[in-house]
Amino acid sequence: MLLFCSLQATAQDVPLLGKSSINDVIKAMTIEEKISLLIGAASEDSATGAVVGRTEAIVPGAAGTTVAIPRLGIPATVLADGPAGLRIAPTREGTDATFYCTHFPVETLLASTWNTELVSEVGRAMGSEVLEYGADVLLAPATNIMRNPLCGRNFEYYSEDPLLAGKIAAAMIRGVQSNGVGTSLKHFAVNNQEINRTAIDARLSPRPLREIYLKPFEIAVKEAQPWTVMTSYNKINGTYASQRADLVTSILRDEWGFEGLVMSDWHGGIDAVEQVRAGNDLMMPGTARQREQLREAILAGTLSMRDVDTSVKCMLEYIQRTPRFKAYAYDNRPDLTAHADVTRRSAAEGMVLLENRNEALPLGRQIRKAAVFGTTSYDLIAGGTGSGDVNHAYVVSLIEGLEKAGIKPEDSLRKEYEKYISIETPKLKQLAWFMPRERVLEMRVEKERLRKLAKSQDVALITIGKTSGEFVDRKLNGNFNLTEEERMLIDNVCEAFHAERKKVIVILNVCGVIETASWSAEPDAVLVAWMAGQEGGNTIADILTGKVNPSGKLPMTFPVAYADVPSAGNFADPDRLTDKDLVDLMNSLEEHTGDNSQNRKDIDYSNYEEGVFVGYRHFDTQKRQVAYPFGYGLSYTNFAYSDLKIELSGDLFTVTFEIKNTGNQAGKEVAQLYVSAPGQDMPKPAQELKAFAKTRLLEPGESERVTLTVNADDLASFSEDESAWVRENGVYEFHLGASSRDIRLKENVEVAGKIVERVYPLIIER
Repeated sequence: MLLFCSLQATAQDVPLLGKSSINDVIKAMTIEEKISLLIGAASEDSATGAVVGRTEAIVPGAAGTTVAIPRLGIPATVLADGPAGLRIAPTREGTDATFYCTHFPVETLLASTWNTELVSEVGRAMGSEVLEYGADVLLAPATNIMRNPLCGRNFEYYSEDPLLAGKIAAAMIRGVQSNGVGTSLKHFAVNNQEINRTAIDARLSPRPLREIYLKPFEIAVKEAQPWTVMTSYNKINGTYASQRADLVTSILRDEWGFEGLVMSDWHGGIDAVEQVRAGNDLMMPGTARQREQLREAILAGTLSMRDVDTSVKCMLEYIQRTPRFKAYAYDNRPDLTAHADVTRRSAAEGMVLLENRNEALPLGRQIRKAAVFGTTSYDLIAGGTGSGDVNHAYVVSLIEGLEKAGIKPEDSLRKEYEKYISIETPKLKQLAWFMPRERVLEMRVEKERLRKLAKSQDVALITIGKTSGEFVDRKLNGNFNLTEEERMLIDNVCEAFHAERKKVIVILNVCGVIETASWSAEPDAVLVAWMAGQEGGNTIADILTGKVNPSGKLPMTFPVAYADVPSAGNFADPDRLTDKDLVDLMNSLEEHTGDNSQNRKDIDYSNYEEGVFVGYRHFDTQKRQVAYPFGYGLSYTNFAYSDLKIELSGDLFTVTFEIKNTGNQAGKEVAQLYVSAPGQDMPKPAQELKAFAKTRLLEPGESERVTLTVNADDLASFSEDESAWVRENGVYEFHLGASSRDIRLKENVEVAGKIVERVYPLIIER
């Protein structure tokens, strides 16, 4: 009983956070108070059943809160989703006011801008809403690698490449945190699959773990210092990520210098004691079981007070930084109008033009009447589902965007689609709360109707929509591959409109990579609009009409077929699972025990047999044909590269070159620097992205001198034998291009080899 006694300090002697040292506050805390601080406010006391410190009423709809301890001056703090904007409840009891948030473009689109300054601007707008709506931490960004195109949460991620993912994540963190609120970099680490995500074991060796899956987190931590890092649900080589001291303490804190708080994903991990020992400070959203685990371990002496106090100190340091602690007077009135403008502009830079035959785009001024096909044209997808969703006030459809741009959609066709959608939408099913809802199947339009429309309209626009979300991965048939109805629509519209020498434009309002190789030669232009947020229809119209020249580039590879993806043989196939299977796996979120006794390949475990050869690293090394390569994207103008110069000063390579707009429209270009290593010490990818830059808007005939820098140490690969980053000796090829397969300039550089850094040896036994 003595262990749980209060320190019996008199009221005037009780230290208060902010007025006394953190160490004094910790000394004054009871054991129960310490436990409460490490467990989210949703937990219940096992003895009374009372909820301990639940404070969700502070910001209704927020993901969770921490526990307040008023006697020590410790307030509750609010943690809220998410990656595409703040996710809170839009309405509240007792008021007619609304609390809508801006639905910004999804992370995949932001990565497609390759523009870190722009992403920081988006982050500043997001962070402003976090601050003014009374939250303290935005649970974003997510920077896991797009290992496989079927991952249901890829829309929340940035890239298949760790450098691009890390740099964009760092830019977002800097932007959000400039408001004095925090971010939570997630999901740390190797969270690349949604099916059975709370129990799946990611099995991989240290080299791909270090070079591919940890690298974006390392870049973001070192360059931007997020306030918090969120550990992932999955196991890594047999142990939950949140329970791995080598990951959370040895690497994140000791090697990378992370200074903040580590929290679990919601209901992540199975053993709160092991989580605290590992350095996972906060368990969210908090459960009675976790409270009991900590209490029993402390009583038994199996969890040291030293470990507990270390996490308590991290919590208190975090709380002192928050607007809640500083008593910021938030007003619930962020500038949503200004943020809508940020959304529209940023989305325009991330849309990727895949095809543009015979300058089909931009649409000329003579184009004033459009036959608009596809249910998604009338019901545009702003973003994915789950914690990456946003409760927005509106979404601009493609129809609305076209009308504002002076293009009139054919009215009778519009009415047909609107009637069809109103009838079919109520029939849609959603397997469970938070899971993606099915999309309406494409409406069939008879060929005779198409022939009449082709005669009367100036152009045909077809929107294809694909969405995804948490708990379930994308289906191969119908989500990655087009449905039969979608293929028929593209075929028939192209046949009818091309017979009248009219253009057909396909717009992809999609959550990620889809199969394009079998049909992309049919339309005159293909634009990947991704999921562009609430201003999507306006942004697409800006691109189609030439108000904005597209400058987005792919942050991932589009394969010819799914079977070509290097991880295809080691990834769960949702098509083989029944709806009941998927719901059962989702419901295991709060019930999971960590028991993978069924040992089902790709469900209970996934083998990362492709190693470091993920995405373009695989396709370029194997010289495999792709539909569209990593870094690819067309413009309405052309750019010439020239005058490459590489200088070495110490360990820093400075790469300079000239980019000139040789076309007749103003535009921006993304220059990408790839480096090929000698590849004598271990198998190496054919080339790897090492730097990139986006030009300013260049007028026709205008040039910009671009400078990129590469630290020679960043040319190192990870040696598992040495447990060290090793820079190979020899000749390195520097490739400068407009995509991974459009190399414009080359130069060879002699580099001296060395061991760059010895690091903590990861435990890989299962």
